[in-house]
Amino acid sequence: MGAYILRRLLLIIPTLIGVMVVNFALTQFVPGGPVEQVLANLQGEGDVFETITGTQADAGSSNLAENTAYQSEYAGARGLPPEFIADLERQFGLDKPPLERFLSMMWNYMRFDFGESYFKSEGVLDLVWDKLPVSISLGLWATLISYMVSIPLGIRKAVRDGSSFDTWTSGIIIAAYAIPGFLFAILLLVLLAGGSYWQIFPLRGLTSPDWDQMSWLGKIADYFWHITLPVLASVISSFATLTLLTKNSFLDEIRKQYVVTAKAKGLPESRVLYGHVFRNAMLIVIAGFPGLFLSVFFGGSVIIETLFSLDGLGRLGYEAALARDYPVIFGTLFFFGLIGLLIGILSDLMYVFVDPRIDFERRDT
Repeated sequence: MGAYILRRLLLIIPTLIGVMVVNFALTQFVPGGPVEQVLANLQGEGDVFETITGTQADAGSSNLAENTAYQSEYAGARGLPPEFIADLERQFGLDKPPLERFLSMMWNYMRFDFGESYFKSEGVLDLVWDKLPVSISLGLWATLISYMVSIPLGIRKAVRDGSSFDTWTSGIIIAAYAIPGFLFAILLLVLLAGGSYWQIFPLRGLTSPDWDQMSWLGKIADYFWHITLPVLASVISSFATLTLLTKNSFLDEIRKQYVVTAKAKGLPESRVLYGHVFRNAMLIVIAGFPGLFLSVFFGGSVIIETLFSLDGLGRLGYEAALARDYPVIFGTLFFFGLIGLLIGILSDLMYVFVDPRIDFERRDT
């Protein structure tokens, strides 16, 4: 097993390089860039960072902001000199050929140097580290709740396959699966967050403004009060998929000969179900835990975090993409890719943990 894990870890390097190559090449063809964003600001078309975040940038936060303010005062409608544009390209590192910029970026990434944001005057690593707990918290709670509800429901549906309970729960599950996560999130905001009906849950953020003054019990209650709607919006599709997966997995095992033999020996149904069927049927379900967390973490983080104003990695990447903040874009992409590949390895280890009979090394030989 050690050799298999080592091979998988070594494969992370070329896979990450391939992901970065494709996305770096795509950015070369996307219209607009950081220089164009600054020029649009100087020509009176609005500050892109203020438009995205709704906050005013600190005028003294960086040399670039000072240069921008100075040029906007004396240039205005007369246009910008080519020297200034060339200086902007030099500051952003865009005066070098694309291949040289890519190789330099990857060399820096190998040394865990992810650069600094163009517009936030903060290191990319610091930004990612600050936002990561929010995204992990959202993904972890959504995954846990999905498993806590879907597994018992899936087992119940398998035991009562074809009954009226199975029929109407399947209808609800399919309807829930058909609802897009962002649409369900908007519905929750309108109904329960003071949209047009009830003001039961807060509209944005994970904590209240007076969170620091609360007792530890108050902090826990406030946290769950804020995270309820985002988690509900995140589990809507994964809940349906996991329930049907659990049901079908149990049905496959229940129909096998060893189950028929166990029942013929007079064993109670509960012992047959949880003593014999459960371990085999839950192999694919439990081993899929990392993958489900990954899908919630990646798939719903951008939309859910944006709608509920959660300061996580998804929202950070979205804002960076609109602002053409390339260091943040590639930094978050690198972390997303690395986490995804590591969780893929963890999924394989979960298979071995659930069923030690699985041997990936023997399968590869």
